[in-house]
Parts: sequence; C-alpha cells; structure tokens
Amino acid sequence: MDLSTRERARPQVLGISVDAFTMTQAVTQCTDAMESGRYLSIGVVNAAKIVAMRQDPRLRQAVTGCEMVLADGQSVVWASRMLGVPLPERVAGIDLFQQLLAEAARRHSRVYFLGARPDVLAQMLDRLGQTFPGLSVAGARDGYFTPGQEGEVAAEIRSSGADLLFVGMSSPKKEMFLSRWGQATGAAVVHGVGGSFDILAGITQRAPLWLQKRGLEWLYRVRQEPLRLSRRYLTTNAAFMVMLAREVLRNRAARRTAPRALPLGPPQEAGLTAVALPSQALYVTPGEGP
Repeated sequence: MDLSTRERARPQVLGISVDAFTMTQAVTQCTDAMESGRYLSIGVVNAAKIVAMRQDPRLRQAVTGCEMVLADGQSVVWASRMLGVPLPERVAGIDLFQQLLAEAARRHSRVYFLGARPDVLAQMLDRLGQTFPGLSVAGARDGYFTPGQEGEVAAEIRSSGADLLFVGMSSPKKEMFLSRWGQATGAAVVHGVGGSFDILAGITQRAPLWLQKRGLEWLYRVRQEPLRLSRRYLTTNAAFMVMLAREVLRNRAARRTAPRALPLGPPQEAGLTAVALPSQALYVTPGEGP
C-alpha cells in the first residue's frame, strides 16, 4: 500500500494514528522499503507509551512522525475495538524484530544493533548467530553514549552499510535518537525495540503466550522486577483506562447529539406536509414550523 494512501486510512486510537496492519503486512512494508531503498521508521505504542505521549510532546512528535506506527500492546487493540476503529491484531515490537531478523538472514541484508550493556549485547549476538544462521551483522554498539556523541554514533552506523537498524534502548531515549538521527544512519528500516535485547540474550524472560494474548504481559514483567515496575505499570494502566473511558463516553455523547438525516423521499406517514425549501424538502406535522 502506498504510504500517502495509508496515512489517510490510519485509524485514530486515543488521538494517536495507528496503522491497521497485521504482522504479515508490517513485514511486507519493511521488506519493500529495503528493496526500494525507501526510508521507513517504525513506532510502536502500548498503554504506557500512549500515557507518556500525553505528558511528553517531544515523545509524541517522535512516535507519530514515524512512517509506520503499530499496536505493540494488546490493550491498544482492545481500545480500538471499543472506540469503533478496530485494529486487526497486535503487532508486538519484539515479534516484528524477530521476523525481520529472519528476513535479513534470508535476504543477506546487513543489520546493526545499538543498545544495552556490552555484555548483554555480546550474549545476544552469540545467540542470534545460532538462531539465524547466515545473519550478516554490520556492527553493534552499546547504548551508553552521551547526547553529544549521537552524531558520531549515527555516522558509525552509516559507514557500516547497514540495511536495518535495531535500537535496544529505553523510552524516550530510543525515540528521540531515531527522530533526530534515523535517516542519517543510512539504514532503510529503523526499529526501536526497547528491552528486546535483554530477552533475546536470555537475561529476562518473556511472558507465556497465554498471558500475552490476554494482555497481561505487563503483570509477568512486574513479577520479575517488582521494585522497578510495580508503581509504573499500576499508574500508567490506571491512567490509560481513565483515558479510554472518557473517550468512549465522549463518543457516545457525540452520537446522541448528532443530527439525524432528513428523509429524502415523499412523506410516508399520514398528517405530514411537505414544505419546499431551496435545497431540500422538510417534513413537518400540521401546526409546527420548519
């Protein structure tokens, strides 16, 4: 699908334009970009990210400015259905990451990894070499650099000749970096994958599939890191539910107050009189004005 056409068709979920793509369609967009050399940045949203975007205009601009924005969280898919703009499915950032790694290995595309600690990065690369034989690694660098070094990092990635760039840093650092420097890296496809490096390195575990499908992956993460994540998830999840409830109520109120369409044909009920107006006929009961 042409990007300009897709832009017009993007459903709005809590004020955020999200692409109504399946995983297969998202992968196709990425492979098409690699083949054509077209730049494609990927943004992902979940409940916590949408709440943060309400509070941080820079983050909002960085995410919504991406060429493709996907529903990373199941809660976003549920919200879209409640708001009458249903997204087809969740396209989790880590799942797209792995799908693109498989495509890169098959197509012999060059991949650059940016983020995490040096030891985590090394462990992940070792595992990826076993999981995706033939994967061409253009380069890798940990995520510990200063804002003043960002231009140098982008230049390093560009010189590597990478076709795909995966950034394993936390929000909003990864979004800010890609917003400023994504195109300067020369990669056709850039994707901020957050903590996915830790998962692929085997440092942290992903929730079982049945929890993922029920939108409870966050609960599994809280169990692994209760001190760091409990307050954050409880706060953001509550804020997200309040935002959604307000939007649902606002939509219902708008539907109730929306003017009903006037009948276009002749009056069907006895006692109705047609009053001719310049542009339409308005049907009124005897004794009432138009």
